[in-house]
Amino acid sequence: MERSRMQEEEHYNKGERVYEETGSVDWRGRPSNPNKHGGMRAAAFVLGLQGFEIMGIAAVGNNLISYVINEMHFSLSKSANTVTNFIGTVFILALFGGYLSDSYLSSFSTILIFAFLELSGFILLSLQAHLPQLKPPQCNMLSDSGDEQCVEAKGMQALIFFLALYLVALGSGCVKPNMIAHGAHQFNPNQSKKLSTYFNSAYFAFSMGELVALTLLVYVQTHSGMDVGFGVSAAAMAMGLISFISGAFLYKNKPPQGSILTPIAQVFVAATLKRKHVCPTDPVMSHGIYHKEPNCDEPISNSYENPHPTERFRHSVQQGSSMNSKLTETFQIPPASLQAIPYIMLIFIVPLYDILFVPFARKITSHESGITPLQRIGTGLFLATFSMISAALMEKKRRNAAVNENVTLSIFWITPQFLIFGISEMFTAVGLLEFFYKQPLKGMQSFLTAITYCSFSFGFFLSSVLVTLVNKASSDSSGAGWLSDNNLNKDKLDHFYWLLAVQLHQLPQLSLLGNMVF
Repeated sequence: MERSRMQEEEHYNKGERVYEETGSVDWRGRPSNPNKHGGMRAAAFVLGLQGFEIMGIAAVGNNLISYVINEMHFSLSKSANTVTNFIGTVFILALFGGYLSDSYLSSFSTILIFAFLELSGFILLSLQAHLPQLKPPQCNMLSDSGDEQCVEAKGMQALIFFLALYLVALGSGCVKPNMIAHGAHQFNPNQSKKLSTYFNSAYFAFSMGELVALTLLVYVQTHSGMDVGFGVSAAAMAMGLISFISGAFLYKNKPPQGSILTPIAQVFVAATLKRKHVCPTDPVMSHGIYHKEPNCDEPISNSYENPHPTERFRHSVQQGSSMNSKLTETFQIPPASLQAIPYIMLIFIVPLYDILFVPFARKITSHESGITPLQRIGTGLFLATFSMISAALMEKKRRNAAVNENVTLSIFWITPQFLIFGISEMFTAVGLLEFFYKQPLKGMQSFLTAITYCSFSFGFFLSSVLVTLVNKASSDSSGAGWLSDNNLNKDKLDHFYWLLAVQLHQLPQLSLLGNMVF
């Protein structure tokens, strides 16, 4: 009896020590047990949600403009704005989801609430696509008199559509950063090796979800109708929720730390007070509470109390659409599925990176992740330069063959640029997630992860601005720029690729500078 009581007390004390070190609790709010909670076993359930969630929303986003035009009868410009606003809202709301999780809820509670909202949006979209009374009368928007005959969705029909669409946007935006953060919470700050493997696994799950969405789900939407397609997205989200909830008893959960505006303000105050502070050359001279000697060249781990303060392949997709996409005499790759090519490669590349490259690099650098997150970002940007060079050379060859020889090249000619850009994307995207998550702002991991997703929305906006500026700068007396025509045989897409290659060539230098600063 006495022995049992002592064991129970020892277990409680051990749990208290773990809580003090990691600040994590189990599903009941008790200190987590490292022998029962956390680790890759728990993170695997989060990875399941990530794969299914991206599968569902990617399938919706991929054919959304076709649905808005053909079923809602919106004009082309209004349809394009609807899709752009939807995508931008998803990424911007990631900041709200991260703030809510770190400040008031937790990553687990935030995922649970907003995943159900996202599922509700998918179901409502499927119902509207299926029930005739929730849509305008059918008509052919592509006919010459389509604008006169077709009735645009208004009133209750438009309200239901936008309600469903933005339920999906709200849910997905708030779920995305918390999925990554909650999975990373399952590892202690000193488990850098396992944490790096988790981030690679998260990108593998993302690639698998995108691949299924761009192949199987696109096929379903094309041949069985958008109602079935939206229904499959709802089913995928439901399966993701089941996967996530199934791991509830295994998760380590980080309680909210209160408003994250406080530590943000502290950072600015500390930066102002310490603006003339010089980091000592001898790390032992740096004062503070540490569990090991600090290194001024590395970002401080989350476990320290620091007293010192992707649209990704769209140009390439247009290029592939103008090439011969027949695999056999009877089977042709759908244009919407061309984006699946890099993800087919990534599902093989990502495991090889973790199994082969990381151990090899670790022997050279002695870094648990093989290379630092900023080095990974710089490597990705460096490789992206060669992807643009490959695309430029390939586009010139394709246009010359089409214009001068009347020959349509096989789509397999663009495989090299997809391969290089896929590898580049793996380095850059995972490096960004790992870099932001490991920053030393305690209790802000979900919000910092959300910044990565928010940067994507700025990328979409800047890409549109860049295309407009390039067209204006390259316009001749007839008003024709490099990308002013819908016919790639008349455009100068290869010139645009060369411009991107020059821009990307400068970015790795900024990453290397950041590596020295951080």
